[in-house]
Amino acid sequence: MKKKRLVAAAMAGVLAASVLVTGCGSKEGGESGGKGEKGGLSGTLTFAIWDNNLNDFIESNDMVGKFQEKYPDIDVEVEKIKDDSEYWNTMKMRASANQLPDIMFNKPFTLSRFQDYLIDLSDTEAAKNNELAEGYALDGKILGVPMTAGYEYVYYWKDMFKEAGVEVPTTWTEFEEVTKKLQDYYGKENKNFMALACGLKDEWPDYPFMEFMPSLESGNGQNWNDMAKQDEPFAEGTDINKAYKKINNLFTSGVLGKDPLGIGNDQATSLFCAKDAAIIALGDWGKQNIENGTEDISGLGTFYLPTRDTKEDPFNVIVQGDSFMGVTTHSKNQEAAKAFVEWFYSEEWYPDYLDYITSASSMKNFPKEKDPVLAEADELCPDAQIVMYGGSGDDFTAIQNETTFDYKKLGAEMLTEGFDLDEKFAELNKKWTGAREKLEIE
Repeated sequence: MKKKRLVAAAMAGVLAASVLVTGCGSKEGGESGGKGEKGGLSGTLTFAIWDNNLNDFIESNDMVGKFQEKYPDIDVEVEKIKDDSEYWNTMKMRASANQLPDIMFNKPFTLSRFQDYLIDLSDTEAAKNNELAEGYALDGKILGVPMTAGYEYVYYWKDMFKEAGVEVPTTWTEFEEVTKKLQDYYGKENKNFMALACGLKDEWPDYPFMEFMPSLESGNGQNWNDMAKQDEPFAEGTDINKAYKKINNLFTSGVLGKDPLGIGNDQATSLFCAKDAAIIALGDWGKQNIENGTEDISGLGTFYLPTRDTKEDPFNVIVQGDSFMGVTTHSKNQEAAKAFVEWFYSEEWYPDYLDYITSASSMKNFPKEKDPVLAEADELCPDAQIVMYGGSGDDFTAIQNETTFDYKKLGAEMLTEGFDLDEKFAELNKKWTGAREKLEIE
């Protein structure tokens, strides 16, 4: 059995060098990839991740060793990259240098970005058994198999709600009222209190609002791609216009505490764990972070973000595939890499991983009951209307790059002095029209 290795690197240069040396799959001076001594697959695979929870599970459960029980001539090197921001920067550099890892993860919004570097996995059992993969196919090709089905939640402390005399909101107006009451009640004695914990120093933590609310506004999971077909998508009455006005009113109402731009996500989560915040909006993965930050979650509850205007409107809830495992065209060992994907989603590995995480299963052959804390959101919202979030395609990404529109940065910008949302809408509409004309996007 080949030596098991875990490669941890933080800088793109180090990672690129690692792939240059070992990522081509050369085996003790032999050919890169191919058949082993017994006719099986062989070679070295590089597997790049950023997820801390996945990395912990891989290390504690000897993923490489278990995989090699079935494929003894395939070595796997796990590259842990600091976070998702650094991951995308690193992958972009490595794509240009023809040094992508054999196996990489994507998000819905990055699949189109890397589609020219990913092979079609439509013929794999992993893709065929996945509930979501086909819905994210590009040009009829499944370029990544989503590891989980991701739901978004609002986590809250039940005892804090009870003491402040508020109940779980079911409309946007109620949500605004609840957060204001919480801020007024606890903020009087605690100057560091945040009714809604959101570390906008990192910018990305506003994604449950800035990324998903336009799709939730009308139940259109293809909102970003539809925007690419419009000259003035930020005009009065559009989904994004209505959603961002709601967010702007919420963010500037004081419910984010005294300095939301001065703290990042880790600090915001720590405040929530210490009950210096009553609410935090995160994906299902957030529950593990909360559990790691506090000894007692007995009073932790969840509900879905209520973006609807009235109780008669549909209660839209976002669901999306997350962590799309794909095989890159740069891999010299594509068949071995596909074998790893098949193994990862098989009964030999995937069910144990499902038990470890709080996220929902994406596999039809491995269903999973929701964590009790997360299941509370479903109990509170039996009439939820699922909106399959589609991310963004090439046209939207091209316009986004041309206009430098960044919804996460825009959310943080709402908290800056002198910001005017209507002026920003007018500026974005003008840029958008010009970008569509320049890029000849119809």
